[in-house]
Amino acid sequence: MTHVQNGNRTKGFTTLFMIELWERFGYYGMAILLVLFMKDYLGFSDTRATLTWGAFAAMVYAIPAIGGWLGDKILGARRMVALGTSVLAVGYLLLAIPGPNWLLFFAMGVVAVGNGLFKANNANLVSNLYEGDPSKIDGAFTMYYMAVNVGSLISQFLTPIVRVNIGWHAAFAVCGIGLVLGLLNYILMRRYIVQAGSAPDFEPLRIKRLLAVLGGTVLGAGLIALILQNMSVARAMVWLAGIVLLIIFGILIKRSASGERRGLIAVLILTAQTMLFFVFYQQMSTSLTLFALHNVNFNLFGYNVPPEQFQWLNPFWIMVLSPVLAWLYTHFGKSEKDLSVAGKFAWGFAVLAIGFFVYGFIAHFAVYGMVSGNWLILGYFFQSLGEFLISGLGLAMVARSIAPHLRGFMMGAWFLATGISQYLGSMVATFASVKEGVTDPLQTLPLYSELFIRLGIVAVIGAAIAFALLPLMRRLSVQTA
Repeated sequence: MTHVQNGNRTKGFTTLFMIELWERFGYYGMAILLVLFMKDYLGFSDTRATLTWGAFAAMVYAIPAIGGWLGDKILGARRMVALGTSVLAVGYLLLAIPGPNWLLFFAMGVVAVGNGLFKANNANLVSNLYEGDPSKIDGAFTMYYMAVNVGSLISQFLTPIVRVNIGWHAAFAVCGIGLVLGLLNYILMRRYIVQAGSAPDFEPLRIKRLLAVLGGTVLGAGLIALILQNMSVARAMVWLAGIVLLIIFGILIKRSASGERRGLIAVLILTAQTMLFFVFYQQMSTSLTLFALHNVNFNLFGYNVPPEQFQWLNPFWIMVLSPVLAWLYTHFGKSEKDLSVAGKFAWGFAVLAIGFFVYGFIAHFAVYGMVSGNWLILGYFFQSLGEFLISGLGLAMVARSIAPHLRGFMMGAWFLATGISQYLGSMVATFASVKEGVTDPLQTLPLYSELFIRLGIVAVIGAAIAFALLPLMRRLSVQTA
């Protein structure tokens, strides 16, 4: 990798910011729809729709471990970003085609593989831009995380409106169009990141390697489609991924030098905390969306808010908080008052607990089992702030703690952990699954209220453990400054 001059960083970062924005536009535009699409359009039960989504999310976040390795060693990070974006566009456009269930599952497989090719590599390019200037990495990844939420803010507002007024498949088509626009923008701006990349980016493209990756993409999509249609196989694959993740960390920690070992141990601890966080995060597209379907009324100036559109509150609050927290990180990063990444994680769990207690206790304000959407606005605020303190710094954590030659792979491993925890979150959401034929809000409300209060208690325990680990994390020298 060639060192990137300061004068090129802004344009280079803007290039990566924009492609991340469009990629997340497509993903979250689809994510907001998929559980209700499977339930209402395909007739899946709450449990099947929730677990299918969880297995899919696990695959989406598991494959970046492979994609990061392909970027590091085979094709190069820049090329993998372009390829992943192209595959994602195909996947979303396949979702826009009405057809049998197998087409849905194959399209989901294409999306999962495309995300795997894209995700770790784009994040690795961001870290490349700021190589040698660690004081700016947290701020860069905080703003990069805002790209995620700009994309999702737009698509999660738009796709429910398209779904209600035109139809499900038109809404999925919007996601595909977004990826096409993102690819065109990346091609036009790609010259601004020519100094960043992994080793293969600076070598001539080897066509045989490209064809091998394309062949693996098709086979991977088909395999994932088969897995998603069998819940027991999907569950086994997720547990296998968890074992593989532990083995990866174990081997790397054992073989690494002393300095690298401390960084890997710190990343392992923070990754475990991130996995717990994503159990809570997964509730937005599962239990919280189904809660909104069964027990929430919200009319905004004559507009009846669709149940899935409450997820839009998450990127909205992230957008509001992003510039404030980015400024605070930069400001305090220059003084001894700066809070470590581990400290931010601990406070993140405390804030998450408040959000889920809000969700749980609003049952006391229900009228005939229905509650106002205003309470969800408040709950999403706390949940989004907790997300920012935890997930928003996950990639920065890897960038700061892992040597460049392992960084792409380890970012992929971090996404793998994310995927495992999202499946676990879907399993947790099934504790509030509504039985077939039950539509009475008075019967469904206690299910969700109990689940949310229990999750609030778990978040309190997570915060206590995170605070107790702070002395160890300080010794491992994981600092954000």
